[in-house]
Amino acid sequence: MPLVAETYFSTDLGQLIIGKTEEVLSNNIDVLKGKFDLIITSPPFPLNAKKKYGNLTGDKYKDWFTSLAPLFSDLLSPTGSLVIEIGNSWEPDRPVQSLLHLESLLGFVKNSDADLRLIQEFICYNPSRLPSPAQWVTVNRIRTVDSYTHVWWMAKSDYPKADNSKVLRPYSKSMLQLLKKQKYNAGKRPSEHNISANGFFKNHGGSIAHNLFEVEQIEHNREVRLPHNVLSFSNTSSNDVFSQKCREEGIVPHPARMSGGLISFFVDFLTNKGDLILDPFAGSNTTGYIAEMMNRRWFSIEISEDYAYQSTLRFK
Repeated sequence: MPLVAETYFSTDLGQLIIGKTEEVLSNNIDVLKGKFDLIITSPPFPLNAKKKYGNLTGDKYKDWFTSLAPLFSDLLSPTGSLVIEIGNSWEPDRPVQSLLHLESLLGFVKNSDADLRLIQEFICYNPSRLPSPAQWVTVNRIRTVDSYTHVWWMAKSDYPKADNSKVLRPYSKSMLQLLKKQKYNAGKRPSEHNISANGFFKNHGGSIAHNLFEVEQIEHNREVRLPHNVLSFSNTSSNDVFSQKCREEGIVPHPARMSGGLISFFVDFLTNKGDLILDPFAGSNTTGYIAEMMNRRWFSIEISEDYAYQSTLRFK
């Protein structure tokens, strides 16, 4: 699509733009308005300390984050979805969790110029995350490890395009045995649910996905049952091809990469082949890479040319 922007590189399905997200999208709103079936991103988190990849702090972050809502809403198709991953933050020099991420969510969803609503919240748990906040976990040892991020699914319709039959989890061993035996204890449960005599006899190809994602296995003696389509690599993997390429070139990878498995789940869940996906804070462009593999059109924006170059390593 013809845009007023600098294309860093492109494929038959997508393009990576260098620039500041707000400026790129605002300057091309006439071309892009209503075009995206999915906006999925992991923006700079609402931290109370500056990071190398750039982030605002405190009220400035909340105001900035809230101001994005009308712009993203305009970009969505009528049945499109917006998925944002965001982490917790802590009060400066205090062992107290900040409310900044929650205030930012409320400001974003309640922005009267956006007409958005929160469809569902997901939790992405990663047992390999380094202990944080370090001062209160490993030094003073008075708090537990902050080991998960929030994933907020929003839309401007109560019924955005979605199909959970495309993101089924593998059946548990006990469920597979039940399907084989075609027999189980039906009737009323203590929860007052009344289980029908044949309600679990039909094989649907898997069970409905949960809104908790294990980026890595929680218990070694328990099989992880992520949806079939979720790519089985961790956000902290040191042995994937991308990480190897970065090491070969002496490059430090983007420190806050979104899990490819998480992205692939929402791409399958909320879009169809050929749909258009936007990542406005692309970093090393995991979103574009996953979209390309899953035959979706994609459009990514990254302000740092160094991180944009890392994106080319993914596609190599």
